[in-house]
Amino acid sequence: MGMKKDLLLVLTIESVVLGVVLGFVIRPFNPSNDTISLIGFPGEIFMQIVEMMILPLIMSSVISALAQVRARDARRIGIVTIIYYMTTTFLSTFTGIILVSSIHPGDPELIHELGEGTLENTALSTLDTFLDQIRNMFPENIIQATFQQVQTEYMPIKPSRLRNATANITTEVLHKQSLTYTNEMNVLGLIVFCSGFGIILSILGDQARLMINFFIVLDAIIMRWISALMWCYPIGILSLVCKNIIDIDNLTETAQALAMYVVTVICGLMIHSLLTLPLLYFLVTKKSPFAFMTGMLQALATAFGTASSGATLPVTFRALEENLKIDRRVTRFVLPLGATITMDGTALYEAVAVIFIAQLHNIKLSLMDLVTISITTTVASIGSGSVPAGLDTIVIVLTTVGLPAKDLSLLLTVDWLLDRIRTSVNVLGDSFGAGIIHHLTRSSLLEADTDDLIRQIREDIDILNNPHQDTLPISHHSVQSTIQKKNSIPMQTTHIYSKSARASFAPIPNEEEQKALLTESIAVNTAETHIV
Repeated sequence: MGMKKDLLLVLTIESVVLGVVLGFVIRPFNPSNDTISLIGFPGEIFMQIVEMMILPLIMSSVISALAQVRARDARRIGIVTIIYYMTTTFLSTFTGIILVSSIHPGDPELIHELGEGTLENTALSTLDTFLDQIRNMFPENIIQATFQQVQTEYMPIKPSRLRNATANITTEVLHKQSLTYTNEMNVLGLIVFCSGFGIILSILGDQARLMINFFIVLDAIIMRWISALMWCYPIGILSLVCKNIIDIDNLTETAQALAMYVVTVICGLMIHSLLTLPLLYFLVTKKSPFAFMTGMLQALATAFGTASSGATLPVTFRALEENLKIDRRVTRFVLPLGATITMDGTALYEAVAVIFIAQLHNIKLSLMDLVTISITTTVASIGSGSVPAGLDTIVIVLTTVGLPAKDLSLLLTVDWLLDRIRTSVNVLGDSFGAGIIHHLTRSSLLEADTDDLIRQIREDIDILNNPHQDTLPISHHSVQSTIQKKNSIPMQTTHIYSKSARASFAPIPNEEEQKALLTESIAVNTAETHIV
């Protein structure tokens, strides 16, 4: 098993390197659009398969995790998670602002080299983005939330003619606010729904055991399926990276003009990922952050190759649970939430991009402008989702501080690289968060393990995830538990859903013994029903 993990890690890293090399080798031959499409086709199919898995993976993971956690522990995990994510996002934004203000990569002369941008301003505000996230947290239709989410739009209406102080007549285009649905999965709404669902299952306990078992088995099926697909990751990553590099226009000229901008962003991301996050992890856990990062290598390479926190989620689960032994009750809640709302790398990138554009136009930003940028980027990055990042959230920040958004399109040439690096930083931040939250909640989770039902659930999960382990299957555990119940049924039993302790592991019976056990089980259930 260890050799397979090491081989998969090596193949994943090699696929990234080979994709970059092949991309630069093929570029000079100016391949046709059909050739480029064929090169990127395996990566396209790979991403579709991975994204197909995200919905059942998130639902089964969150519900099965919170069903094993007491309500008060779930509340504590949730509060600590939100505090951690908001803190690290603000720290990354602050790092970006300090760095771009110190290096000052934006030279007004670059405008002449880069030309005019083409991106239009948006009427959206930070408040619109924030309210959209609240709306998406509570979808009116949970089925619709699996493929659509709410987004505010401003529709142009009939222009109005205005007369200014100098008696000149101007025309102003008015916009009307409306709520529309975009074809993107509402991950935040699904997580909120699944969190409530899982907590209620935990409260119901034995009465909901059948439903808990369903989601446990569903989670095991999805993870087993993904484990088989892991060997396709290197092929998909190689295809995606190679196509991205071939697709870049005017790479040399634009890269030279934006070299300092790229250096500034990368330096900020490195400071956050190699200094801020490890230091925070060490201060809380007193453990080596670099040993932690070593266990995350495959997840980081996958994040770089796919440029998607969501597509990396299965690999991150495996890295934390198998390599670093983080409790799955923490990872299965913290990581899906982190892939949706925490974007440390994206927040830093947005802050640098906004101030860089201000420097291009020789616009001096006041202290209040910088504070506004830090708050706005922190809030806007929450809505950037778990898919490859776009420019919409940066446009919102630019509009908020009154900067022209059209020049943002000039940064697209280098975004292919920065997007992949910041996605890796996002995944690393989520992973450190899971490690910190596991450390802070470990004692309460161990205390919860003394509960009979939670212990039984965790044993069943271990059996499903380790099929070759010499333990009893779930069906036999149930029979053994029933026999134990038979020997300890009190005459005053008043509820058919009494808790039962798991019998100790025993050799699996032969066919005749199983029939006898089944007969006894039916008799016990009948007797208990009569007692009730």
